[in-house]
Amino acid sequence: MALLAIAEAPSFGVACWHALVLGVVQGLTEFLPISSTAHLKVVPLLLGWGDPGVAFTAVIQLGSILAVLAYFRLDLLEVARGMGRALRHGSWSDPSARLGVAIALGTLPIVLAGMALKLWFPGYEQSPLRSITSIAVVSIGMALLLALAELLGRRRRHLDDVMPRDGLLVGFAQALALVPGVSRSGGTLTAALFDGWERASAARFSFLLGIPAITLAGLVELKAALKDSSNGGLIPTLVGVVTATLVSWWAIAWLLRFLQRNSTWIFVAYRLLFGLVLLVWFRGIELAQP
Repeated sequence: MALLAIAEAPSFGVACWHALVLGVVQGLTEFLPISSTAHLKVVPLLLGWGDPGVAFTAVIQLGSILAVLAYFRLDLLEVARGMGRALRHGSWSDPSARLGVAIALGTLPIVLAGMALKLWFPGYEQSPLRSITSIAVVSIGMALLLALAELLGRRRRHLDDVMPRDGLLVGFAQALALVPGVSRSGGTLTAALFDGWERASAARFSFLLGIPAITLAGLVELKAALKDSSNGGLIPTLVGVVTATLVSWWAIAWLLRFLQRNSTWIFVAYRLLFGLVLLVWFRGIELAQP
């Protein structure tokens, strides 16, 4: 399909413009439960730019990590102190130490799954799981799961209640985000709501849990992204990262305030609409082909 073909390498100015737009998309969608990977694939295709690829997508996510590191710097410092105290005195009942353990355990599933994809599925970037149809179906399915979690979740637990097994449970949900359309934040938020977490605390844990995984993915793909001429090289990549940082900060602050007073139904509706629109759009493309 001509519309889905990867575009030729753009000029420097156009590459910077593309990176700016994609940085905004990344910043808006990384922490909202609507799948940044799906939007980073779909938005440029809709604009006729072609798929930016796994490497560029992973690297501009580093901007979101810079934002979350800055936003939660005090929380992370307390986690580090709690872990230090626990290692010195064996006091693992401290909430900060338990949070650190939960983050470490929750990172393992996505790291192992990512390594498995790299080693045993080298053609994953062209996999049917990254197709528009797959993204649409997965988005609709995850919307239904989030709706179910919203209905059944007890919303009694807070961040101080975190246990190591919470890290593993939510971590397995995070690993599913390797499939475009699942949404790392959406999957972790859904799992935490099923586990009885209060909405804002579930989002906060999702942000903290994403730090190691997204950082590792971005660093692994950094070299490939800088060598990819279709994305313009170093300067456009930096434009995307900086833009993603600024927009991600705003998105984090907004979502935490929103979930303190509101449910996730707006995201359920958006994901359903997003998936349905993609199915209709893709079907229209197929019918238009000779």
